[in-house]
Amino acid sequence: AICEYLAEAFPDARLWPEDPDLRALGRGAASEMHAGFRALRLECPMDLARPVEAVALSDEAQADIARVRALWSDLLARSGGPFLLGNWSNADAFFTPVATRFRTYAVEVGRPELAAYMDRLLTWPDFLEWEAAGRLET
Repeated sequence: AICEYLAEAFPDARLWPEDPDLRALGRGAASEMHAGFRALRLECPMDLARPVEAVALSDEAQADIARVRALWSDLLARSGGPFLLGNWSNADAFFTPVATRFRTYAVEVGRPELAAYMDRLLTWPDFLEWEAAGRLET
């Protein structure tokens, strides 16, 4: 709801793409992220201060990871990248926390284009500012 409000309140920010097909796909992916991936969330909680270390993951978490990979692959292929819907969008905001989990728990994304996408998310200046503020919390 917050992302939809911001997209409507600040249309010049282009938080969703103009292309209606990409916009619909992005909203669907964001909804899936918002409501799904329970095992991944439980087994790999977001913790920016945690040292990078792989953990054993259940079959359910592995299935969540496979679904994220599939979503990322499909959207990057459809949009041409460099972000899920071409330019940075609300969809990327939804998946940045997943990228931090993948980094923290040393989850391999497999394909080079997925690693490059994850790197773009984790080096995006707005994310770096947010991450630095988050690391100051105790």
